[in-house]
Amino acid sequence: MQRIITNNEKETFDFGLKLGRNCSGGEVFALIGDLGAGKTKLVQGLAYGLGIRQRVNSPTFNILKIYNSGSKIKNFCHIDAYRLESARDLTLLGVQEFFDSSTMVVAIEWADKVRKIWPKSARRIRIRSLSEDRREIIFS
Repeated sequence: MQRIITNNEKETFDFGLKLGRNCSGGEVFALIGDLGAGKTKLVQGLAYGLGIRQRVNSPTFNILKIYNSGSKIKNFCHIDAYRLESARDLTLLGVQEFFDSSTMVVAIEWADKVRKIWPKSARRIRIRSLSEDRREIIFS
């Protein structure tokens, strides 16, 4: 388990950037944290580290969005489970295929709502707001 403190949005983004640059494909990141904790900012950094230059926003109303990275990791799937009633709702969208792909990286915001379907290899990232700018990120 790794624990870091970020002091601003840029540091949270940079943590995600490092994660993205170290991905080899097949990773699933399960992000947990309250509203405004910094989940989306971390995911934006992750996407940038994967080579995605499109604007990455939380797909709250679409549930998920897939981005093409144009690298060996062909796709990045960004899921927002905030509006879901159960893990079954996400399963019906066919996400298991994404979890099993060695050429995709998946990030799930509000992942605690769909814990039942996380793959065993999912890396949990808990983000907690310590103040207006500071965040505690626990990565396991």
